[in-house]
Amino acid sequence: MIPATQVAKLQNALPFWMSVLLVPLAVFGAWAGGLALLLLPLYAIGLTTLLDAISGLNQDNPDPETPEDGLFWYRLVTLIWFPVQFVTVLSLIWYATHTDHLAAWEKLLLFYGVGIMSGGIGIVYAHELMHQKNNLERWLGDLLMASVLYSHFRSEHLLVHHIHVGTPRDPVTARYNEGFHRFFWRVLRDCPRSAFRAEKAMLARKGRPWHDAANPFWRYWALQGAMIILVLIVGGWAGLGLFLFAAFIAVSLLELTNYIEHYGLTRKHLGGGKYEHVQPRHSWNASHRVSNWLLINLQRHSDHHYKPSRRFPLLQTYSEADAPQLPLGYPAMTLFALFPPLWRKHMNPRVRHWRQMYYPEITDWRAYNKGRTPMPRGAS
Repeated sequence: MIPATQVAKLQNALPFWMSVLLVPLAVFGAWAGGLALLLLPLYAIGLTTLLDAISGLNQDNPDPETPEDGLFWYRLVTLIWFPVQFVTVLSLIWYATHTDHLAAWEKLLLFYGVGIMSGGIGIVYAHELMHQKNNLERWLGDLLMASVLYSHFRSEHLLVHHIHVGTPRDPVTARYNEGFHRFFWRVLRDCPRSAFRAEKAMLARKGRPWHDAANPFWRYWALQGAMIILVLIVGGWAGLGLFLFAAFIAVSLLELTNYIEHYGLTRKHLGGGKYEHVQPRHSWNASHRVSNWLLINLQRHSDHHYKPSRRFPLLQTYSEADAPQLPLGYPAMTLFALFPPLWRKHMNPRVRHWRQMYYPEITDWRAYNKGRTPMPRGAS
């Protein structure tokens, strides 16, 4: 029998398990077909946004000194997610390629949902896992990223993004007035290269060549290759096509999230190529209750960058006095980002307010950013 103290901890952690419901929704959609295939995206995006509006903001902060053993039920969902997702995705690939009751459009809609599950949840969990120190969690993070063929993200995120966020050296800090679609193709081009260069530089500091066995890119390539072979065995070329489509959706969701998290925010240049330390004000913060449950507090992104080693249940939220605030949670903001005029209408005034609030001494942002944080033509 579970002790009463553990029951209480489980009850507190349970809302962060709402992602698990995506699995039966995906399976039911595959079995029923038709409009049932919309249940997963409607749950992940529509219902979450509606419940955000009803439940409001959660501005409570947990004790950041909570011991590790008090976080078991929170951590468990991230530890079990890879095998759950792995079995679900391969099973759906087998089913979709061995049944005749799903039309081509239904299969695409099914794997659009798979992309939401593996990108909106799997990559978010991988992000949490790759920040941890123990080998099990880091391996689970690598396996999740390999399952969407985007393994370089770990190197890019840890060695480039967290170090250079808010500066021109970070490809995934979205520039002011830069539309998502331009941003997306830019990061697809630049991030693998910047990740590889970061690993190569780290090996060089140890006196080792880039092709040393310690380069994690060997592991990335092996895991991704193994995933492709497994998919071919299970579903053949048709299965591989569906898998690649789902992986593209997953990666798109990741980069939509990256786009949202730092849009237009820059660290102050101190001269000599140096920038101020990363502060909570250099990430967009969102305290929306239900979407933070679904995304295991990823929206408390200001604190994540301020304290990257802090586990997700302990992340703190901030008021507008300390960090810029998003008007809605990530699920809704990703939809806004797909329509650049709508995005600029809602976000550009917030960026300008942020500039005036934190850096009133900078009066000419175009001149300030020249050669430091490049801006598209027409931006100001």
